[in-house]
Amino acid sequence: MPLINTSNHTMENPRFSREAGNDFSKTLRSRVNLYFKENNLSKKANANMVVKTLVMLSLFFVPLILLSSGLVTSIWLLFILYIISGFGMSGIGMGVMHDAIHGAYSKNKNINKLLGYTFNLIGASDKVWRIQHNILHHTYTNIDHADDDINTPFFLRFSPNAKHHWSQQFQHVYIWFFYGISTLFWITVKDFVRLNRYNNMGLLNKKNEFPKGIFSITAWKLFYYSYALVLPMIMVPLSWWIILLAFLSMHVITGLMVSAVFQIAHIMPETDFPLPNEKGMMKNEWYRHQFATTSNFSPKSKLLFWLIGGLNYQVEHHVLPDVCHVHYKKLTNIVSETAKEFGMPYHVKKSIFQALKDHTKMLRMLGKKPIVGIT
Repeated sequence: MPLINTSNHTMENPRFSREAGNDFSKTLRSRVNLYFKENNLSKKANANMVVKTLVMLSLFFVPLILLSSGLVTSIWLLFILYIISGFGMSGIGMGVMHDAIHGAYSKNKNINKLLGYTFNLIGASDKVWRIQHNILHHTYTNIDHADDDINTPFFLRFSPNAKHHWSQQFQHVYIWFFYGISTLFWITVKDFVRLNRYNNMGLLNKKNEFPKGIFSITAWKLFYYSYALVLPMIMVPLSWWIILLAFLSMHVITGLMVSAVFQIAHIMPETDFPLPNEKGMMKNEWYRHQFATTSNFSPKSKLLFWLIGGLNYQVEHHVLPDVCHVHYKKLTNIVSETAKEFGMPYHVKKSIFQALKDHTKMLRMLGKKPIVGIT
C-alpha cells in the first residue's frame, strides 16, 4: 500500500524508527569489529590506499603540469593528457576525497580535512558535498525531495514519486549527454545553486556561513580554472578552442564515470523509492531502508573496484560509511549474511554492463509514464 504525503515538509524531513534497527546495527557492528580485531587491522586507510592516493593525485596533476610546461605541441598528446587527468579526477572524487569527507580515510580529523580539500582542487566544493552527500543522500536515500541526488530538472525523472513530464520519455537516450557534462555543470553552477538552497533550508547555521561559503567556492573555482584551463591555454602553442575541447573531454570522462557509478547504485528496477506518511514517518527503520534502496554491482572486478573507490560495493558503503573502501570486499560476506539473517534485501548485479542495462531500463520506465505506489 503506497504511503502518501500531504506536504513537501514531511518529505524533506522524514524520520526513521530508532528502535527497530538496533539489533541489526549491534550485530553488524560487533561482527565487523571482530573482523578487524582478529585480523589486527584498522578500519581506516592502509598502505595500499596511500599508494592509490598518490597514484590518483599523480594521474590528475602530472598531465596538467606537463600541459603547463610548454613542451606539449601535439593535438593528440593534448587530448591524451587531459583524458588521463580525467581518470585521475574521477579517482580523487570517488576514492580519496569520498573516503576523507566520510571520515573513513584516517583516524586523524586533520588528515581527513586536508584530503577532503582535494575535492576543491578538482573544481568542486567539499562544503556543499558534505551536505548533499553525507547528510541528505546517505540519510534519506531515494526519498523524493529529501535525497538531493534524485532532485532533478524537469526533463529528468529519477524517482517514481517525482512529477512526470512528457519529455522524460526520451531520458534514457539523452541522459548520457547530461551525465557527460555533469561535472562541468558542477564546477560552474551547481555548487552555488545548492549552497543557496541549503541556506534557504536552514542547513547553514554558523554566522556569515553563506557569504563565506560563496567567497570560498568562488576562490577555489577560480584557482582550478586558472591551472586546469587558463595556464594550458597560455603555454600550449595550439588554438584556444582546441585546448578547450580537450579540457571538455576530461570532464566528459569524469562526468560519465562519476554519474553512472552513483546512479546505478540506486536508480534501479529492484531498488525502492519509499515515502514518509503524513506524519513524516518512514515505514522502515534506517538500516532496512538502506538495503532496500541500494544495489551493488560487478563485485568480482578488481580493476573496477580500484578505479571507482570501491563504490561497486555501495551497500557496504551505505551501512559502514566510516570504514575505508579498501576493506569492502572482505566485509561483503559479513554484511550480506547479516542482512539475510535479519530478513533484509541485498541487491547485487553481476557486472557493470548488467547494471548499466538495468539502469537504462529503469530510466525508460520512469520516463514513459508515472509509476505510482512503489514503496
